[in-house]
Amino acid sequence: MKKLFTLILSSVAYYQVAIAQEFTLDADIRPRFEYRHGFGNLFPTDAKAAAFVTQRSRLNMGFQDEKLSLLLSVQDVSIWGDTQQLSAADGNDSFGLFQAWLRYSFTPNWALKLGRQVISYDDQRILGGLDWAMQGRFHDAAMIQYSKDKFKLDLAFAYNQENQKTLGSDYTITGFFSYKTMQMAHLTKTWDKASFSFLFMNNGFQKYTSDPVPLTDGLYNRQTTGTYFTFPLSALTITGSAYLQTGMANATTDLSAYQYMLEAKYKVGKVTLIAGFESLSGTDQAGEDKNKSFFPLYGTNHKFNGYMDYFYVGNHANNVGLNDVYGKISLPTGEKSTIGLNVHGFFANGKMADELEQNLGTELDLVYGNTLGKYVKMNIGYSQLFATESMSAVKGGSSSENTNNWGWVQLIVNPRLLTYKSKQD
Repeated sequence: MKKLFTLILSSVAYYQVAIAQEFTLDADIRPRFEYRHGFGNLFPTDAKAAAFVTQRSRLNMGFQDEKLSLLLSVQDVSIWGDTQQLSAADGNDSFGLFQAWLRYSFTPNWALKLGRQVISYDDQRILGGLDWAMQGRFHDAAMIQYSKDKFKLDLAFAYNQENQKTLGSDYTITGFFSYKTMQMAHLTKTWDKASFSFLFMNNGFQKYTSDPVPLTDGLYNRQTTGTYFTFPLSALTITGSAYLQTGMANATTDLSAYQYMLEAKYKVGKVTLIAGFESLSGTDQAGEDKNKSFFPLYGTNHKFNGYMDYFYVGNHANNVGLNDVYGKISLPTGEKSTIGLNVHGFFANGKMADELEQNLGTELDLVYGNTLGKYVKMNIGYSQLFATESMSAVKGGSSSENTNNWGWVQLIVNPRLLTYKSKQD
C-alpha cells in the first residue's frame, strides 16, 4: 500500500510539473570603465590615452511550458554621456533586440528553435556568445535539435537579408564575416565529465565584381570543420581542439588554413594552474598564391590570445597567423574573491618579411574578481603588452617601443526580478 501511495503522489507531481507554465524576468546591468593606452593596437607616439564608461542594460523575458519555450531579450548599450541631457530622443541607436526565439519540442528528443539566438558551443572558439562585448553576438537562424542519452545534435540554417526587397536578393551588409547563408552541424557526446564534439559549418558570402561596374555575382563559401574534446584525469584535465578551413578566403582566393590547441589544467583546492599552446595558421607576409590564414569567425575571441585583443577580435584577418604559448594561475584571495595572472608569448605562424623574427611579444593579464552579493560581481583588470619590431610590422608600423597597457573595472548586476508559475487550464 505504501508503494502504491508513493507511486500515485509521484504521478500527480509529474502531471502538475508537465502542465505548468513559468514566466521569468531577469535584468543584466553592467557598467565598465576602461583606460586604453595601446588596447587592440600599438600606442602611437605622442597620442593621448582614451578613457570612457560603457554600460549594458539588458532585460530578459522567458516563458516555458511542457513543449514551448520563448525568450525575448532587449538591451541598450551606451557610453556614459553619448546622449545630450534633456534630449527628446536617443540619437545613438543604442537600443536593440538581442534575442527573440521560440523553441518547440515535438517529442522528448526532437525540437525546433527559430529566431534571433546565441549559438555557442564547447570553449566558444568558433561559435560563442561573446558576452565580454556589451552587445553580445547573435545569429538569425533556424535550428533542429536532437538529444538522447548524452548525445546532442544541432542542425542550423540561416538566410540573411537586410530588408524586404521587391527585386533581387543582394546582401550588402559586410564586415566581421557577415554571411548571407549558413549551414551548420554540431554534435556532442559526453561520458561523465569527458566530452567530444564535431563541428561542420559552411558560410556563404555575397560575391561582388567590379567589371565594368560593381555588381553582385552569387556567393563564395568558407567551410570550417573540426573537433573539440575535454578529458579529466582526477585533478588534471586535458582539453584540445583542431579545425580546418577550406573553400574561398574571398571571391578570388582559395583558402587552406588550420587551427589546433592543447591545454592542461591542474586544480588543487581553489588553486588552478593552466598551461597551453594554440596555433592558428597564417599567410607569409610577403604573400602567397593561396590564403593560409585561419580566422575563428564567430567565437568569443576575447577570452583567447590575451585580453588586450591584438588578435582575431575584429582584426588580424588574412595575416601571418599566430602561435600562442601561455600559462595561467588563479588563486583565492578570500571566501568569494580570486586573483588570476595570465602570461602569453606570441609568435607569427607565417614568415615575416624583411628577415624579421617570428617573436611578436609578450602579454601579461592580471584580473581580480570578487562576488559582492547574491546578484553583484566586480572584476578589475590590468594588462601590459611588451611588443617587438615584428609586432609593429604586423600592426601597421606604430613604434613597438611605446608603453602599451590597459586597465578596466566592471560591475555585473544580474538579479532574477520575477518568477511566476501557473497551471494550464
